[in-house]
Amino acid sequence: MKFWRAIGLILVLSAVGLTYEIAAGRVLAPYYGTSLLTWTTVIAVVLAGFSLGSAWGGVIADRPRAAALSAVRVALIATAVLMALSPALLGFLHGSGARGTGGMVLSTLVAFFPASVGITLPSPLLTKLAIEARPGREGASLGLALAAGSAGAIGGAVLAGFVALPLVGSVATFAGCAALTLGCLPVLRGGAAAPPVAVIGAAGFIGLSALVGTPVCDHESGLSCLHVERRGGEVRLFSDRTLQAAEPLDEGDDLAIAYTRWIGDRLEQDTGADARVLFVGGGGYTLPSRLVSDRPAARATAVEIDPLVTAVVRANLPRAAAVMDAAADRFEIVHADGRVFLNESAGRFDAAVMDAFSSASVPAHLVTVEAFERVRAITDGPVYVNLIDRADGPLARGVHAILTELWPHVVAVQGPVSLRGRANVLLAASDRPLAPLATLPEGYAPTRITPARAFTDDRGWVGHR
Repeated sequence: MKFWRAIGLILVLSAVGLTYEIAAGRVLAPYYGTSLLTWTTVIAVVLAGFSLGSAWGGVIADRPRAAALSAVRVALIATAVLMALSPALLGFLHGSGARGTGGMVLSTLVAFFPASVGITLPSPLLTKLAIEARPGREGASLGLALAAGSAGAIGGAVLAGFVALPLVGSVATFAGCAALTLGCLPVLRGGAAAPPVAVIGAAGFIGLSALVGTPVCDHESGLSCLHVERRGGEVRLFSDRTLQAAEPLDEGDDLAIAYTRWIGDRLEQDTGADARVLFVGGGGYTLPSRLVSDRPAARATAVEIDPLVTAVVRANLPRAAAVMDAAADRFEIVHADGRVFLNESAGRFDAAVMDAFSSASVPAHLVTVEAFERVRAITDGPVYVNLIDRADGPLARGVHAILTELWPHVVAVQGPVSLRGRANVLLAASDRPLAPLATLPEGYAPTRITPARAFTDDRGWVGHR
């Protein structure tokens, strides 16, 4: 085999491997969320597969040339099929009851480990062929082979994050990884060719998976996996299968989710008619919409990291969309990461609502002492926080500790506990005493939160276990 052909194959397979790894983390989010734990699991499982594949491939590379090439061809065909199958396999495992951290680890192993082994199995043989192609230049050839692997990995990461996942979605990205893997077969010269029936069958399966595979999301970007449902007289917006917002389809209260009614009532009681309120986390924009529609002099600044969320809300939540257009001069939407906005904002606000979510939990960098110090620096009045956690859980305790460190008055209420054992935990912090609300949403009551260590940028929230 020619030297540059072997180097090119190493580069392509490395790119496919990293694209596959990032796509695995993305497709895992709708089932198990996005957190330090989920990404740690994905990276560990895929890297373990890469390691085993490299070791196994080294053993294969020592076989007679024809036998080694035949084994690599079989690995490429099997890997292509496994990659195309990964999203469906993950959905099947979750649907079969794989839940919690254990279920997440098991699902990641079953769905992504085998293909991770297969994608790196050819590399030792390709490296050996590249070295043999240039006698007397073994060191340089090895260096270029290693560099090709690294360059391919960089290219795959960029391709996944900036191109494939945002533009075509996760199902098509997996099918593309499979197609590229299968496409390496004609370039792999020497020895007996792969059986045509196996190649055609694999190609047909990959094409079928791309055409009829059920998309994980109705709307997908590199940041969000969104679903919109209309049921029970409401239109509901889900992100990674977690309810983010709801609007009634009739003339009912536009704050259809109980926790938003609590925050809305607190804003009504705690702030003036001309309040300027910061909302970190756009979601369905129901709270800022209520603020500016009910108070002609009020202003809202909503910070939402993903422009796709705004586009989906405009297309599917008519009340919020109407307010966005009618009160555009008082309803500012900023597409930015919430922490970056807090760090850079020079504005002043009368209140702030911290309601940003990544899947079913808050982004860790938004629940640290340093983040809330910035909130306090630009906010003159109360701050409201929405969390989802167990009763007196670690997330609620860590955030409560932050608020009590920075504000003298903090109140907490908790909503009904779900089947998963979690509830909305709502916190309000202020320099002045906060009078209790006359009524609370159904199922909500004041709650006591145990003192704990405050989260910091150095030691922060790692996600639900």
